[in-house]
Amino acid sequence: MESFKVAVINEIEKLYKKKKIIVAAVLSLIFIIIGQVIMVGMRESLGLRGVGSMEFPTLVLSIVSNSIIPLFIAFVTIDSFSSEFSQNVMKIALTRPVSRLKFFTAKIIAIMVFVFANLMFVMFFSIVAGFIFNDNDFNAIGFLRIIISYIVTLFPMLVVVMIIVLLCNVIGNGIGVFFTSILIYLSFKVAGMFFYSYSGILFTSMLDWYNFWIMDNIPIIKIIRQFFLMISYVILLFTAGYYLFDKKEF
Repeated sequence: MESFKVAVINEIEKLYKKKKIIVAAVLSLIFIIIGQVIMVGMRESLGLRGVGSMEFPTLVLSIVSNSIIPLFIAFVTIDSFSSEFSQNVMKIALTRPVSRLKFFTAKIIAIMVFVFANLMFVMFFSIVAGFIFNDNDFNAIGFLRIIISYIVTLFPMLVVVMIIVLLCNVIGNGIGVFFTSILIYLSFKVAGMFFYSYSGILFTSMLDWYNFWIMDNIPIIKIIRQFFLMISYVILLFTAGYYLFDKKEF
C-alpha cells in the first residue's frame, strides 16, 4: 500500500508541474469573468434579468462540463499516458517497486484529482462572481445545490477519463488520441440529438447528470439507473485499458 501511495503522490506531482494545469485554471477564470460580464451587460442594456447568484454557477457548470473540462482531460490524460509512452518515461517509472495495476490506477487517480480541483476552482469563482454581481437571491439551499451539482459531476468525468485512457493504450500517438477523442465526443453528441430516446445510454448525456440532483423533486430511480450505467462504463473501460497497458512492452 505504501508503494501505491507513493505512486499516486508522484503522479499528482508530475501533473501539478505541467503548464496545462495553469492554462486550465486561467481559461476557466476568463470564461467565468466573460460570462458574468455578458450577464451584467444584458441586465443593464437590455433590461433582462439574466441569472441570479445561485443560477450562475450552475450555468457555468453546464458549459464547462461539456467543453473546457473534457478538453483538458484529454490533454492531461495524453500527457500522462501517450507522451510517456513516446518518451520512454513509462519504462523508467515501472522500474520502481510497484505493480503495473497500481501504477495504472495511480495515474487515473492523479487525473481525477486534477478534474476535482478544476471543478472546485470553477465552482468557487463562479459563486464569488455570482454573489458580487447579484447577491439578492443568495440562500443556503441554493448554495448546497451548487456544491452537490459540482461534486456529482466528478462521476461522469471519470467515464470521459477512462475513454481517453483506453484510446491512449489503443492508439498510442498523442495527436491521434486527441483528434479521435474529439471525433468520438462529437459523434456521441450528434447521435444523442438524432436518437434522443437512446441518448440516456451515451456518455455525453451523463455530463448533465447533476441536473437530476438539483430538481425540486429528485428522480431517485433515474439517478440510480445512470449511476450504475456509469459504473458499468468505468469497469469495462478500466478492464480494457489495463489489459492493453499490461500487454505493452516498455
